[in-house]
Amino acid sequence: MNTRAGFVALIGEPNAGKSTLLNRMVGAKVSIVTHKVQTTRTRIRGVALAGEAQIVFVDTPGLFKPRRRLDRAMVAAAWGGAADADVIVLLIEAHRGLTEGVKRILDGLPAVAKGRKVALAINKIDRTEAPKLLKLTQEINERFEFSKTFMISAEKGHGVEALRDWLAMELPESPWLYPEDQLADLPMRMIAAEMTREKLTLRLHQELPYQLTVETEMWTEKPDGSARIDQLIYVSRPGHKGIILGNKGETIKAIGQSARAEIEEFLGRKVHLFLQVKVRENWLDEAERYSEMGLDFKDGNA
Repeated sequence: MNTRAGFVALIGEPNAGKSTLLNRMVGAKVSIVTHKVQTTRTRIRGVALAGEAQIVFVDTPGLFKPRRRLDRAMVAAAWGGAADADVIVLLIEAHRGLTEGVKRILDGLPAVAKGRKVALAINKIDRTEAPKLLKLTQEINERFEFSKTFMISAEKGHGVEALRDWLAMELPESPWLYPEDQLADLPMRMIAAEMTREKLTLRLHQELPYQLTVETEMWTEKPDGSARIDQLIYVSRPGHKGIILGNKGETIKAIGQSARAEIEEFLGRKVHLFLQVKVRENWLDEAERYSEMGLDFKDGNA
């Protein structure tokens, strides 16, 4: 039997459930999932297998109205991910329906679709009644001609298998692009940094939503099979450093323990994690920080 392989871009507004769907498809946690919007900053590729097909998912940052350089670079990365893919999946939240953000995405779709198959996946269907779902499906399909529409719950897994099977059949015939046991093509250093950033985002809630970034500065393999990971947390103001450290360093200690446990589980071995907080007032305007996040600094230009 011939094998198939190709790239599928998941696009949508921030918080539509793209990362949850990616992790559900891949069967492992490769993308940061929080209740915060705009948490996915880079195009994370997760690899899923469906029969003879290898589906490489590009989890793009959420598409939203950009205000800062970082926002503009993220939006450019999202549309770039869609333009590079073999198939595009637009994910929208059932209960939020046809928002202004979704309308903007639908307006931008024809320019990147260009003959590609585009599927509509209506997520979180358990939050909406059937008549509303049908009305929403009709409304959106009138604005753009989707190849197929799927009703799913990424969190609970409903409808996900049907979407995966359809995607597998739509990919071009090709040898597999990655080894069978590879889940993601992000370097481990970046995945580890993303895991720590997720813990920071969850712990700090609204205090420091997007004013921080995490970089893995050093990764040292130890003779006993464990790894020492040194990470830097960059913040843009001195006051932010105190928030992250917390009273007597309690906050950063709790974040470190939580991140270390998750990194250990992902790697399947012992990890020694060391976190340091640095104030860099202009990190949002440094090209180096963008390349660490897999974004193009130039895309952030107004």
